[in-house]
Amino acid sequence: MSIALAAPNNDEDKPFSMKDVMAPLFAVIIGTFMVILDSTVVNVAIPTLVDYFHSSLHTIQWSVTAYTLSLSAVIPLAGWMSDKFGSKRVFLVSIGLFTIGSVLCAFAQTPEQLIFFRILQGLGGGMVSPIGMAMVYRIAPADRRGSIIGMFGIPMLLAPALGPVLSGWLVEYVNWSWIFLINLPIGILGIWIGKKHLPSFQGHEAPSLDITGIILGPLAFALITFGVSEGGVSWTSTRTLTGLIAGGAALILFVLSCLWKKQPLLELRVFRSSDFTRGIVTSWIMQAALFGTVLLFPLLLQQVKHYSPLSTGLILLPQAAGSMIFMPLAGRLFDKVGARPPLIAGMTLITGGLFAMSCLKSDTPLAILMVILFLLGSGMGLSMMSLNTHVLNATPRHLVSRVTPLTSALQQVVVSFAIAGFTGYLGSRMTTQMHSVGAKINPLESGIAAFGDTFLLAACVACAGLVLSFFIRKPKPEVQESARA
Repeated sequence: MSIALAAPNNDEDKPFSMKDVMAPLFAVIIGTFMVILDSTVVNVAIPTLVDYFHSSLHTIQWSVTAYTLSLSAVIPLAGWMSDKFGSKRVFLVSIGLFTIGSVLCAFAQTPEQLIFFRILQGLGGGMVSPIGMAMVYRIAPADRRGSIIGMFGIPMLLAPALGPVLSGWLVEYVNWSWIFLINLPIGILGIWIGKKHLPSFQGHEAPSLDITGIILGPLAFALITFGVSEGGVSWTSTRTLTGLIAGGAALILFVLSCLWKKQPLLELRVFRSSDFTRGIVTSWIMQAALFGTVLLFPLLLQQVKHYSPLSTGLILLPQAAGSMIFMPLAGRLFDKVGARPPLIAGMTLITGGLFAMSCLKSDTPLAILMVILFLLGSGMGLSMMSLNTHVLNATPRHLVSRVTPLTSALQQVVVSFAIAGFTGYLGSRMTTQMHSVGAKINPLESGIAAFGDTFLLAACVACAGLVLSFFIRKPKPEVQESARA
């Protein structure tokens, strides 16, 4: 089966020039950064939106949930859309749709309008990251792939850290609508650069449309994401159980359909590769430990330490700095020694950082907390870049455009599950700590103890990922040969 991202035969003969890569890479980075950034900026603005729309917190929170649901639902379509219409065209249209949705969000007059426009954002943004990753993989030569994908990975870690800073400043000193309006110039710039510099890969006849997959795939991912998001409130509620059971049933049917069809929406047969399977399972564990605790840091700083949103964002900056420094370094290490050494180092930093967070006290100096955040960010840069590139290298080249939507969609589900699970566990530990200590401890100590228990659980999850890191190996020769075919 021909794929839109398949390499022309003469690509390998062209001399590599970093100048040829920088412009298209920058176009992909702009689009990816904008979409990931928007996943975090709304969180800080939720109290302001509740007051502005005179609505309940539960209603406004759907502006976040709806965005995540639409992202998850559309990601499985990215591979087929790339084959049918071309990756460059779909990428640029997706950025345009996301930008239009952002502008409409800024002018929303009711909570319902805001939620609907956030869905429009997600429908555009869901395809940007997987298609962008596949395009970068296609552009990068094999011997420089680690370094170049490491550069592409910077916005994937930087945007979530910078989101609270930007949002906090805009909400406090400008207006909440600018957390969406800021996407307009960024989106226009990304479309202009992409239209001018992104290569138009030679198109091929797209496979037949997998109608069953188009129905079951988005339905399964959306329902599971809905179920785990509701699980943050109650894991036994009707809404949670309905989402998880219906989503699980749809997912089972979707998997069976993908394994049965010759040209499925998502190519699940890639799991036959033991190298790919080990890499993706390790990646899920790492993402659960890392992104499942991303929400805990601003909660700790704002609800327990009582820092302002802007101060909270600034305190989180060392995490972004660590990612920026070590992700390119991980790329160079990957090219020389493979995935295992930087991955083990990164998972060690993550595990140690989360264990350190579990030991925080009310009088712990802020400088120590920021050092821990820097170590966590460094571990993120080392681990994520190594795993992403390893998973792609363990995938036959002609399946890359199918695998990137697969991994992106599953990441949304894993992250949503982890956030809901850790948030629910934090709530239960808060209640337990308050009842167990009674009047012997003040609310501040009780809150910090609950956060410590939650970080300890996350550290144990990360430790499992560290153990699995030792079993990561270079892809088998036959896989590498198929990647060059």
